[in-house]
Amino acid sequence: MSNAPRLTPHPSPATALSEGASRRSPLLATHRALGATMTDFAGWDMPLRYGSERDEHNAVRTKAGLFDLSHMGEITVTGAQAADLLDHALVGNIGTVGVGRARYTMVCQEDGGILDDLIVYRLQDQEYMVVANASNAQTVLDALTERAAGFDAEVRDDRDAYALIAVQGPESPGILKSLTDADLDGLKYYAGLPGTVAGVPALIARTGYTGEDGFELFVAPEHAVELWQALTKAGEGAGLVPCGLSCRDTLRLEAGMPLYGHELTTSLTPFDAGLGRVVKFEKTSNGGAFVGRAALEAAAERAATNPPRKLVGLIAEGRRVPRAGMPVVADGKVIGEITSGAPSPTLGKPIAMAYVDAAHAEPGTQGVGVDIRGTHEPYEVVALPFYKRQK
Repeated sequence: MSNAPRLTPHPSPATALSEGASRRSPLLATHRALGATMTDFAGWDMPLRYGSERDEHNAVRTKAGLFDLSHMGEITVTGAQAADLLDHALVGNIGTVGVGRARYTMVCQEDGGILDDLIVYRLQDQEYMVVANASNAQTVLDALTERAAGFDAEVRDDRDAYALIAVQGPESPGILKSLTDADLDGLKYYAGLPGTVAGVPALIARTGYTGEDGFELFVAPEHAVELWQALTKAGEGAGLVPCGLSCRDTLRLEAGMPLYGHELTTSLTPFDAGLGRVVKFEKTSNGGAFVGRAALEAAAERAATNPPRKLVGLIAEGRRVPRAGMPVVADGKVIGEITSGAPSPTLGKPIAMAYVDAAHAEPGTQGVGVDIRGTHEPYEVVALPFYKRQK
């Protein structure tokens, strides 16, 4: 990606924000003009919905949806030892990521607890972009900065250097093709390439959080409104609608994708969360050492021999919707806890993810319910995800 049109590498002094200051998407006025219901999310004023969240959800499943994700936290890591630093700081094998590709990974504490889940893009041979969740961006920045000691690498806060717009759904490739000559057909899942979209320089990534095909477009903030408007116009005949955070949550829940603070926390390791595959003990950089390795090796052994609880899917037999924190019960005993729950527009039933005792985690397990305000509602235990798109 050495020929990439360069985006603004640093926020200008006028836009750089002091720690603790509120942050606003460059699309805030656009959302308000569209009549969005706004909500505070990790210190950002973001659109929750524009109209019916069910309609927005269904549009992404059948046509296309347009999302503002400018609250996500971009952190750039550069230098001769950038890969070595990331291999030390994160649980994944980042040094093996090719230029133009991306990898899902996590940053953990020394005790193996998850600080955040991340996507890392390799932009150039010695340049990476780490994308953190909005609520954890400062935590991830602090961890990478601290762990960079002794490495020939620079960690840079680029949260104010990017706006992020996503177009997701089966019609998204056609919509985007009408605005760019970038090789979208050759762009694989979890890959990115530089290009221009509607004349705007962008990093075009084939990633998303909806379970559908789609793209995430990293652009300079001053181009966000122009790009949003161009995508809106290009999608008029394809059923594209603006979408808020509410339907993004139900989309990711149907797709079995974890949300930090719900399925992922500092009290859980990746193995506890059923995501041990992201931990790469075989990586050889730094002599195979990385933050949390010893604790994660022990967690891997526990998960293989005697897992305390497993993450499962639950589908309601009735209509009552489970919410995070509600107890999962069987035989009059609490066997787990709901982490995320919502009505599923695609399945037409309430669904949930929950950590339950291993003895009740097999799909089809009978007698499992959710304690919803004192009433034990029956639920079916199923394997995740609830929904998987047809390739």
